[in-house]
Amino acid sequence: MKNQKLEIKWAIIFVIMSLAWMVLEKLCGLHGKYIDYHLYLTNLFAIPAIWVMVLALKDKKKNHYNGNMSYKQGLISGIFISIFIALMSPLSQWVISYIITPEYFPNVIKRSVEIGYFKTTAEAEAQFNYPNYAKQSAIGALVMGVLTSAIAMLFIRTKSSK
Repeated sequence: MKNQKLEIKWAIIFVIMSLAWMVLEKLCGLHGKYIDYHLYLTNLFAIPAIWVMVLALKDKKKNHYNGNMSYKQGLISGIFISIFIALMSPLSQWVISYIITPEYFPNVIKRSVEIGYFKTTAEAEAQFNYPNYAKQSAIGALVMGVLTSAIAMLFIRTKSSK
């Protein structure tokens, strides 16, 4: 675990940034009054998510590998960061669902039935609930983290001079 201190640090930073994003969404009304826009605007989270992952990989390159990091080394670091974020996702989703914005699920369930996205409240409830979101956030963190790392490392890795 000592070798992964930096990855754990950046996973914690990522989770804190995610919680701050949810507070921002709530304050902007995306979990209530403007819930119709949530589906679209929540995707803007990709910007700070990618930014934090890039900063983490650059930190690893600079402070662990003394500025000389291969693609494979960076990818492995990104995978570890993604795993740690995924492991923390159920807890962070719990904080979001029950502390930051407990009104989100009832609001999105009601609205999705009103606009006909789901025919019944039961169908909407099956989609919009903590266990479902906890699973989705963990899987999403892992998949998107690895993908982001794989792409970012094309630019961050130390290029060998020929």
